[in-house]
Amino acid sequence: MLTDKDFCQLGSAVLDVESKAISQLAGRIGKQFAQACQHILGCPGRVIVIGMGKSGHIAGKIAATLASTGSPAFFVHPGEASHGDLGMITEKDVVLALSNSGETEEILTILPLIRRLGIPLITLTGNVDSTMAKMATVHLDVSVSEEACPLGLAPTSSTTAALAMGDALAVSLLSARGFTAEDFARSHPGGKLGRRLLLQVDEIMHYGEAIPRVTEDATISDALMEMSAKGFGMTTVVDACDHLVGIYTDGDLRRTLDQGMDIHTAKIRDVMTRQCSTMRPGTLAHDVVQLMEQRKITAVVIVEENNKLCGIIHLHDLFRAKVV
Repeated sequence: MLTDKDFCQLGSAVLDVESKAISQLAGRIGKQFAQACQHILGCPGRVIVIGMGKSGHIAGKIAATLASTGSPAFFVHPGEASHGDLGMITEKDVVLALSNSGETEEILTILPLIRRLGIPLITLTGNVDSTMAKMATVHLDVSVSEEACPLGLAPTSSTTAALAMGDALAVSLLSARGFTAEDFARSHPGGKLGRRLLLQVDEIMHYGEAIPRVTEDATISDALMEMSAKGFGMTTVVDACDHLVGIYTDGDLRRTLDQGMDIHTAKIRDVMTRQCSTMRPGTLAHDVVQLMEQRKITAVVIVEENNKLCGIIHLHDLFRAKVV
């Protein structure tokens, strides 16, 4: 029976074999790789990624990575392609075909039809002398010296190498296209990443009558009433034209009480904080989170360029929006 140590040694051995397989790929990044990138970059259509079995699973992941990084792509099952799905491939596309042996029957069946379309064929195989390699416009060598499987049968190192080469293509194309974090977020609007990179304060801030505000002539008592009514733990202080001149917070209140001031007669302008944290409309909600963390505050006032009061956003709003 295997011990814990035995399992750890076996796992480490697999990772060693697969890491060597990936390391060997670095020396094969050359003219063929650059040509593959150029074909995909110049493609007016989509990248059609095909593969059977385990290579098919890797092909699906490569297609997804390409699509989410600025290179429109989708996976086509080669077996289904010969039964109608070949119509999904057009004369504007590029085909990226994966097969470790380079002799996968289902792919070889449709390659003549793909070549007849006159479109670039990029192949990733583990055999540079294979039929697929010879038929390719560009061939990328993803051969490995050994599989991590001790039987040498289960695709392990070979699929890892193919996946790594696909990532190398996708990331190289991402850089060539000038693909930004915002572009990436637009492909992932439903996740936390999308919210972090796309959600703006305008979409979740409080505005109009919901903003706690008092004028400079208000008493501290008036400010406390406004703070209690609006529930932000603070109030903005504005001039006659609704321009922000300061804020008054729970912390300011504690300092006021320590000074023994009469809250019914003392004016808010004498105790307010004039230098406060503000942001502009259109600011990313994620940037507000960072400001709150840096300043250790729970609310930020949103003002226009002329310092006119526009809105207010609280930490709870960011939690509800799942930005934090």
